[in-house]
Order: sequence, then structure tokens, then C-alpha cells
Amino acid sequence: MNDIGIALQQAASLLASAEPSLVTVVLLSLEVSLAAVVLAAIAGAPLGAVLAICEFPGRRLLVVIFNALMGLPPVMVGLFVYVLLSRAGPLGHFGLLFTPRAMVLAQALLVWPIVVALSRQAVEDLWVEYAEPLQSLGASWWQAVPTLLWDARHALITVLLAGFGRAVAEVGAVMIVGGNIDGVTRVMTTSIALETSKGNLAFAMALGFVLLALVLALNALAFTIRQRTMPHAG
Repeated sequence: MNDIGIALQQAASLLASAEPSLVTVVLLSLEVSLAAVVLAAIAGAPLGAVLAICEFPGRRLLVVIFNALMGLPPVMVGLFVYVLLSRAGPLGHFGLLFTPRAMVLAQALLVWPIVVALSRQAVEDLWVEYAEPLQSLGASWWQAVPTLLWDARHALITVLLAGFGRAVAEVGAVMIVGGNIDGVTRVMTTSIALETSKGNLAFAMALGFVLLALVLALNALAFTIRQRTMPHAG
């Protein structure tokens, strides 16, 4: 217990002094996860809206697949991206393996099904209300999608917050494709795993506190947005 108390004190000291190596790890984590969420949003939200309002062969199967992929194991994503970016892989000549960009790609693929599935649900709920007016105006699906996405923007913010929380707390995929290289691809989750294995509990705890605070802040923000938009939705 005494060792744990000392580690907690040292962790608090690291946080209070904004220890440079700790700050570097935190900033890289935020940079990678934000970039991944942006990519997932660009590729996922419009697709989710299309799945919500368009009827075509295989639509229901796609909905089921994306719902299932929300629980996709991160290590599977990491393995897929590793094979894709390895020297023998189709994208190996770009030299992206063990770089932050590889980590962004892995996290984006992990978050993408979440954005698609939750965006589809948000837009589908609005489509019940908007379908008749938009159809009476002769709006095509590609005209309806931006309108519905804009009106669902508050719900989509919570979707993106959920995706960011998933990305920033992920360890398996980024460990595989990033290699956990000090000063290059070492993020909060991989650092916590490494420092714990080395017995450096103070540094691991400091990063754990930052990660916990970040996740709590994201959940609080998502809850606040939902609460503020509920009267509007009604």
C-alpha cells in the first residue's frame, strides 16, 4: 500500500509539473484520435444517412453488418491494417507502417462502423418526420442527405464523441500498427501498458488519470448535448 501511495504522489507531481514526455504522449494521442474521428465522420455519416433513407437490395444486410462491426475487436483491425501496410502488402510501398498515419488509419477503421450505425439511426428517426415534405418537394436522396445530416447535427456530435472515446481508449490496434515507438508512435494506452510492465507505476497512473478524465469529460459533454437538444427534438 505504501508503494501505491508513493506512486500516486509521484503521478500527481508529474501531472502538476506537466512533465514533457507525458505531455508529448497525451498530445499525440489526441492528434491521432481526432484525425481518425474526422476521417470516420467524413466516410461514415453520409453512408449512414444513405442507409437510413434509401431502399436497395442488400440494404438490410449492410445495416446488420455495420451494427455487428461496432463490436469489432481492435486487434483484428490492427492485424488487417498491418497486413495492408506491411512490405508485402498492397500499400507497403508507402512506408506507413509504424507511423502515426498508420495509427490514424487503424483507429478510423475501428470508429467508422460506429459512426455509420449510429448516424443511420439518428437520420432514420428524422426521416419519419421529413420523408413526406422532402418527397413532396421532389428532393432526391442526394439532396435529402445533407438536409437530414444538418438537422441531426446535435445527435451526430454525440456520435462523434462516442467514436472519439472509443479511439482514444484503444490499445490493441495502435500497438500493432504503431509499434509503440518512443517519441514517434507512443500514445496514452500503449504507454500505460508499457510503463506498467516496467514497474513505472507513477507514469502509468498519471496517464491513466488523464485518460480517465478525458473519457469522463466526453461522456459529460455528450450527456449535456442530449439534454439540451431533447426539448428541440420533441
